[in-house]
Amino acid sequence: MNTANASSSAILSSSMRVKEEKVRNRIQSSVKNFIQLAKRKNCTSCKCPREAHDVCHEEWVSVRSRLGLKGDESSGPIGVDPRERGLAWVPPGLQSHRVEEYFSMLPEIAVPRLGAPGERHRDRQLAIQLPKQDLARAYCRHLDPKHAGSADDFMAARNEIALDIGSVQEVVEKSAECGVCQKSLKYGSLAVSASKLGLFYHPACFRCADCKELLVDLAYCVHDDTLFCERHYAEQLKPRCAACDELIFSGEYTKAMNKDWHSGHFCCWQCDESLTGQRYVLRDEHPYCIKCYESVFANGCEECNKIIGIDSKDLSYKDKHWHEACFLCNRCRVSLVDKQFGSKVDKIYCGNCYDAQFASRCDGCGEIFRAGTKKMEYKTRQWHEKCFCCVVCKNPIGTKSFIPREQEIYCAGCYEDKFATRCVKCNKIITSGGVTYKNEPWHRDCFTCSNCNNSLAGQRFTSRDDKPYCADCFGELFAKRCTACSKPITGIGGTRFISFEDRHWHNDCFICAGCKTSLVGRGFITDGDDIICPECAKMKLM
Repeated sequence: MNTANASSSAILSSSMRVKEEKVRNRIQSSVKNFIQLAKRKNCTSCKCPREAHDVCHEEWVSVRSRLGLKGDESSGPIGVDPRERGLAWVPPGLQSHRVEEYFSMLPEIAVPRLGAPGERHRDRQLAIQLPKQDLARAYCRHLDPKHAGSADDFMAARNEIALDIGSVQEVVEKSAECGVCQKSLKYGSLAVSASKLGLFYHPACFRCADCKELLVDLAYCVHDDTLFCERHYAEQLKPRCAACDELIFSGEYTKAMNKDWHSGHFCCWQCDESLTGQRYVLRDEHPYCIKCYESVFANGCEECNKIIGIDSKDLSYKDKHWHEACFLCNRCRVSLVDKQFGSKVDKIYCGNCYDAQFASRCDGCGEIFRAGTKKMEYKTRQWHEKCFCCVVCKNPIGTKSFIPREQEIYCAGCYEDKFATRCVKCNKIITSGGVTYKNEPWHRDCFTCSNCNNSLAGQRFTSRDDKPYCADCFGELFAKRCTACSKPITGIGGTRFISFEDRHWHNDCFICAGCKTSLVGRGFITDGDDIICPECAKMKLM
């Protein structure tokens, strides 16, 4: 009984130790991952810089407190509470009635109005220009304890020699000049004084010489008689890790991608594993280890479905990729590297296999189009470039104009010579404005009276012996003449006439020689060359 209880207790104890070991391993793994991710100054979710996120500044502190400087920032003739003015900050010691005057001399984005873009801009510039890890060792997460003394010496020397806060003062000298642009400062206006240099500046000129940004809350550093924000002052003297954004105080560090990195902080952008001493691939200005690069960016081979690694040549065609050794004809399996090939239904073939299986034929010579051959196409027909020629002159048409007729192709010149409409008179081509007479084409200028050569286009005309004549010429040459008036009876326009014994009259001229009444449709009697009505004939006999 006692033995059994002892065995059960041993088994239970062993099971608990296993569970404790699993929990311990998970905790250690989580801590390791956190430490790895903490190396970056970038957001671990979206990879963008932390200061780019739209979050409020973590605490409302004066810039003097942030810099670790002694003294009251608001000390001066008249203390101004910036929040009562709707601002996040005002220049220390500036008289209340001149606050708006000062900010009117700056770009609107640099005015830190509460709830406006300027407030967020100030928060961002505080984080960028005055990084906390530069200002106090307590914020340095990756500083080796053996280099803590170097960091303290650097910070103390900077605070003593280079670091200061500018003050806004009224210009009291009429000949004063800006320390940057060298232009004069208006007497009685506001200017920024940098006591470390003993110079005055236009408020809009008080900028970092490196990033060109306005110096946030007038905090500045001096190096070689030049203004810098604290960040870029520090980088004049010490390298900065591109991963954690801390200054590097050790003598050994990694240089890669034209940047500096703590040893072990040059990491894969995807998995955060150290790339120091390892091969890596640069993509979109970020480094990747070989494994991550191939898993995220490498293409899959169409033939073997395996990843095309960075050590393999990637051959591509129409968004498809192959290993060099896999770029083969789908039919005969010969390599297609540096050879002509054809594609059909997402498969690739060597020239011979493609021609044998899929190639179409030329409508000119009947031969196939080999892979890579230039093809001329028109509607449903296709030709080799040399076969696409005029059926008459045999000259290649190329990109010149052509005219199709039935199943043949003609160049413009040959088509006109063979098929264009020609005038029956001059035999020249009629390009526009022709006239058709008896189903034959004429130029308008060629369709003229056969006697007087006046144009008949748009005029009344008649013909004799297949020749056209104008009305006047036809009447003069061929028409019967009226016995009464001796004028020609043309019949043009529907003129009616009367004939009797080889004599002819216009309808209007067929009248009694005595009483002049019309005899059309009435009986009449001839009297020599005259015709008379029966009444006049009776009168003449009486």
